[in-house]
Amino acid sequence: MLRLEARAEPSRAWTYGAPLLALAVTVVLGVVMFAALGKDPLAALQMFFWEPIRNGYALGELVVKATPLLLIALGLAVCFRSNVWNIGAEGQYILGAVAASGVALLANPDSSRWIVLPILLAGVLGGMAWAGLTALLRDRFNASEILVSLMLVYVATLLLGYTVYGPWKDPAGYNFPQTKSFEAVTRIPRLFEGSRLSIGVLLALLGAGALWVFLFRTRAGFAQQVGGMAPAAARYAGFSSRRALWLALLVSGGAAGLAGALEVAGPIGQLTPYVPAGYGFAAIIVAFVGRLHPVGMVFSSVLMSMFYIGGELAQSRLGLPKALTGVFQGLLLFSLLAADTLMLYRLRWKK
Repeated sequence: MLRLEARAEPSRAWTYGAPLLALAVTVVLGVVMFAALGKDPLAALQMFFWEPIRNGYALGELVVKATPLLLIALGLAVCFRSNVWNIGAEGQYILGAVAASGVALLANPDSSRWIVLPILLAGVLGGMAWAGLTALLRDRFNASEILVSLMLVYVATLLLGYTVYGPWKDPAGYNFPQTKSFEAVTRIPRLFEGSRLSIGVLLALLGAGALWVFLFRTRAGFAQQVGGMAPAAARYAGFSSRRALWLALLVSGGAAGLAGALEVAGPIGQLTPYVPAGYGFAAIIVAFVGRLHPVGMVFSSVLMSMFYIGGELAQSRLGLPKALTGVFQGLLLFSLLAADTLMLYRLRWKK
């Protein structure tokens, strides 16, 4: 029979092999699911893994989806490596979008193109303020950051609804719950004509590089990681747990808020109730599939973007349910959790 035998030390090979195994298991389970739904598995897999990369425009859309996922995941990686469990990045993303929209609505056609910078800054500050509430309650009252950050997502959604159904509702919008379209000067500059690809992807890649330097080349990054892996050792070394808590949550909230600002001032161009797209929750999977490493998260964000686009195409072309994207995300996460067992244990065949 097959038995699990503990390893003397974690397997380095399976550290990188487990995500690949999880992806393969997810594909196999997906094939079974498509067949059970009466759909052609090959046609369905083509929607997820070929259509998003079939031409230049599709690749651009893939990167557009991957940009907010990567930005949010980078911030979450700082939290998770610090043993701070921020589950409310979706709420910080929403508040960043709301704050950025507030600045964008103040613009007029004669405003300077530099107004884009205050818009992005407002998004960052909005996300940081929302994450700061979690840090404050954890710091002062030892409240669970998991519950607080998660519950604040619903408060953020209600605040978003209040703005688009109330004071910011476009009076010329035929009673639709949305703001007026932002002025052209407020839009995030695009990299190519005819593509929605913006400078947001450059900011995300710069963020990945900055995170790598912070985590692996600075004393502050070392302190964050020691505090997450060995809190007692961090206290003995004189590292402040309060500083680590605030730094992790503010960085994570700022990154999520920036992602929200880039969305409303970029592809969307206005604030609507449909800004929450689940990016804050999907980025948790992106972070762990990428092993909380900046390079790994670049690739995992692209993979998760393929799931988003593939789910939309499968819904429109094959008549598959809308929830299929979430199912794929869940399958990937649970497959990864199962595959991670091989990092600490090896399979042995014993009679």
